[in-house]
Amino acid sequence: MSIDSDEDLKGLLRVGRIVGLTLKVMAGAIRPGMTTAELDAVGRREMERHGARSGPELVYQFPGATCISINEEAAHGIPGGRVIRRGDLVNIDVTAELDGYFADAALTVPVPPVVPDAQRLCDFTQAALAQGIAAARAGHPISDIGRAAEAAARQGGFRIIRELTGHGVGRHIHEEPTVPAFYHPAATQVLKDGLVITVEPFLTPRTTRIITGDDGWTLKSASGTLSAQFEHTIVVRGDRPLIVTAA
Repeated sequence: MSIDSDEDLKGLLRVGRIVGLTLKVMAGAIRPGMTTAELDAVGRREMERHGARSGPELVYQFPGATCISINEEAAHGIPGGRVIRRGDLVNIDVTAELDGYFADAALTVPVPPVVPDAQRLCDFTQAALAQGIAAARAGHPISDIGRAAEAAARQGGFRIIRELTGHGVGRHIHEEPTVPAFYHPAATQVLKDGLVITVEPFLTPRTTRIITGDDGWTLKSASGTLSAQFEHTIVVRGDRPLIVTAA
């Protein structure tokens, strides 16, 4: 969507704040021994406390309020009986809807004790997100976002999963345009002031591909290696993007 009024901006900021708070509460609740279903319940309660609904459940009938993916699971992990263990990387992806507005964000939490290589993966994924967001300026092509994010990933020796991209958001979970987190020369669409998009790099040590798990939802790194994701919903502006989902 594009922000066309103060009402649109206020609605987007309200739901974005809920997403950011939900991620913060869920990240703080992670303990070894809890199941992903228990962690999902924390997220559901937080969204409901603010009057919001789970976007994936509402739109796609996803079997959970949030997506929780561990280690080799890159995205769309179904909350269930999998137990969170010491040393795991836990990816939490939250999309909420409130009054017809959607916002989407994610983070990856290393569960102590943290292996240095896993921490480096998270650090460089955060750097790729920050650099991608900084490049999202009105008047510039979408490819600038991917160029910046990929450059940050390569500095750490990491690769970006190419089948998982950012996207437009606001009145639906997934809208146009597609926003690659790697340099794509065909991504020539010019970013316009007020456009609402997600930036969401997924990094791995080796592969750029994913495979779909037996449950039909969970997406795993093709090589079985660790993956990490960080994501924000932003509003494109001429000078500096506005991060909607900051807690």
